[in-house]
Amino acid sequence: MTGDAVTADFVRVCSLGELAEGEPARADIGGYEVALVRTETGEVFAVDDTCSHANVSLSEGEVDGCTIECWLHGSRFDLRTGHPDSLPAIAPIATYPVKIDGDDVFVAVPTS
Repeated sequence: MTGDAVTADFVRVCSLGELAEGEPARADIGGYEVALVRTETGEVFAVDDTCSHANVSLSEGEVDGCTIECWLHGSRFDLRTGHPDSLPAIAPIATYPVKIDGDDVFVAVPTS
């Protein structure tokens, strides 16, 4: 947004134990549909749950390392940056900051 201040507050979404490694999970955080992913190395990422190529849920796709693949057309997105690394998607998806506090997973989405 040009000229508008964007703020983000961290919201507790789940516990680490609720996120299976390599299995995306979907969460609604302040009206944002977010795909949460805990990688095999233990990192947790939060990205927009909607593929930028087709209006389908990325949390229904497959995770490979630090990428998530759209189940419909096979576009793959980097969980760290949101950038697509395979066609047909050419536009990135949003990524959201994640904070782990003990066993709690917090995600920040824009609030204004």
